[in-house]
Amino acid sequence: MLQNLAFYLTLVIIIVLLIMLAQKIKVAYPVLLVLAGLGISFIPGTPIVEIEPELIFFIFLPPLLYEAAWNSSWKELWRWRRIVFSFAFVVVFFTAIVVAFAANYIIP
Repeated sequence: MLQNLAFYLTLVIIIVLLIMLAQKIKVAYPVLLVLAGLGISFIPGTPIVEIEPELIFFIFLPPLLYEAAWNSSWKELWRWRRIVFSFAFVVVFFTAIVVAFAANYIIP
């Protein structure tokens, strides 16, 4: 962990700068973060960052949902309620069914 401390600090600085850039050019910051992550992954000699998948739900997802909740408009949500609810329930239910059937077929 300590041998990669400079790399982790550099990543944090890059993340902060990308969020500031995204606000300046009026682009959703997750888009820039994904593109930067892809770009960094192609740099040879970059240390491998391993994160347990369970930690994603506890470390990264809550702040993203909290920030998204503050930036959402109730008026817009009510205006698009049919589409939002259809995606929130129908599409998620359909996707879960497809994944269940695919997993049942693939996993013995």
